[in-house]
Amino acid sequence: MSGLLSDKELAELIPSELVPYNTPIPTQIVASDEYYPDPQNEKQREVEARVLAMADDLGGKQGLDRRRFFQSAAGMAASFVAMNEVYGPIFEVSKVEAATPAMAQERANGLKDQFIMDMHTHFLRDDTRIMNFVAMRNAVGKAGWNKALAEKEQTIEDLKYGNYIKEVFLDSDTKIALISSAPSDIEQDWFLTNEQMAQARDKVNAHAETVNHKRLMSHIIFTPGQPGWLEKLQAGLELKPDSCKGYTVGDNTHKDISRYPWRLDDEKLAYKGYELMVKAGIKNVCVHKGLFPPSVEKQFPNLRGFADVADVGQAAKDWPQLNFVVYHSAYRHVGGDPAVALAEFERTGRIAWSSDLADIPAQYGVTNVYGDVGQLFATTLVAQPRVCAALMGTLIKGLGVDHVNWGTDAVWTGSPQWQIEGLRRLEIPEDMQKKFGFAPLGPADGEIKNTIFGKNNARLYNVDPKKAMLDLKRDKLAALKAEYDKNGAEPSHMRYGYVAGPLDHGVFA
Repeated sequence: MSGLLSDKELAELIPSELVPYNTPIPTQIVASDEYYPDPQNEKQREVEARVLAMADDLGGKQGLDRRRFFQSAAGMAASFVAMNEVYGPIFEVSKVEAATPAMAQERANGLKDQFIMDMHTHFLRDDTRIMNFVAMRNAVGKAGWNKALAEKEQTIEDLKYGNYIKEVFLDSDTKIALISSAPSDIEQDWFLTNEQMAQARDKVNAHAETVNHKRLMSHIIFTPGQPGWLEKLQAGLELKPDSCKGYTVGDNTHKDISRYPWRLDDEKLAYKGYELMVKAGIKNVCVHKGLFPPSVEKQFPNLRGFADVADVGQAAKDWPQLNFVVYHSAYRHVGGDPAVALAEFERTGRIAWSSDLADIPAQYGVTNVYGDVGQLFATTLVAQPRVCAALMGTLIKGLGVDHVNWGTDAVWTGSPQWQIEGLRRLEIPEDMQKKFGFAPLGPADGEIKNTIFGKNNARLYNVDPKKAMLDLKRDKLAALKAEYDKNGAEPSHMRYGYVAGPLDHGVFA
């Protein structure tokens, strides 16, 4: 999928759709093309074993096979029970809930109307050339691991529009989403063009027939330095985007040929784009930062200076009319041993480069810098939940709870629902609260979590949550979801990125 991964590395990876156990929570790191996923470690294998055992035990007592148990609210609860048994009491859950379907479902029903705006989601264009997922699926089929794969031509439909709607709006409690993209110096390798994002937004909203509100919003991508970029930005602004997004590393899909990296605080380049945005009424600039571990830096040292947040503070100070939403909250430690990030935090109280981001408001005296938790939350929840808790505490303490924004990077990580449940149940351990001065996150539907799930994004995108919920409950997507749930929801629990091989879990059926 990217010039970042070599042929040898790709040969060692498999599409995450092919892992043999579709557990409610991933039990190993799932990566997009942005970093190399670490292999499943001992603790993740232990979580997996415990979840499978509970599915056989508790599911069996309920007359459910593994698949149906995992699709139930009790199955989701069981996954967090297993996490607590391995990592310590970090999630609010009990084995009684996992063993009592009615209790688990009652809890889920009580939270289904929570207002959630996920402003960081993806799917691929119909004519995409990014076909490594397909190639690997074909290779697995030919190797005889999965006869079903060998018998049919593989496609990437799971990463396209139709499946996106199911995963985001039917299989999760997400109420409003934003479709994003990633640029390339090779125009055909953009995930979605600006026009395609606008078309997807309009298609969903026309189908939903929501009055006064949008179910789907969209970015346009801007690419400072590329030939004709200002003219392309102007054309994109005419599509009436909800925000703009940039990648300061330039071509993130093909880092090896990236010719136009740029800085947010470049007065002669980026500031020209901000002028056009302000004139067009745009107020939110989203920027990809982080996901650039030492292994990636070693491959692309020329891009290192564009991947961190050293350019955010001055740009925010110079442009108070704009909000700078830092995607991934600049988290650096993706793809590697989660113990490294945890050790760094326990030793220093900091996590590269998210702590740098959290320092910016105090350093520059600004209030227009925000941290989006897409990919950061998913990766650390699976890799080491204490790191996840530390990151949430760090961002809230530095940026303020009203400047931490919900995003999931779905559909690479599958339906957003497991991440939603993760934040609902997550609590910062007491020892961490005392040592680092973190405030507790509180209940699933308490003020802190409601603020992160929806209120912050609603404020940035001019949405009144109460009015929006009244409208959304009456639209066609709400009716479709109600019918889907009534007939027995069937979440796939599939993820659509890469996992590290080999497949040592056993032979595929």
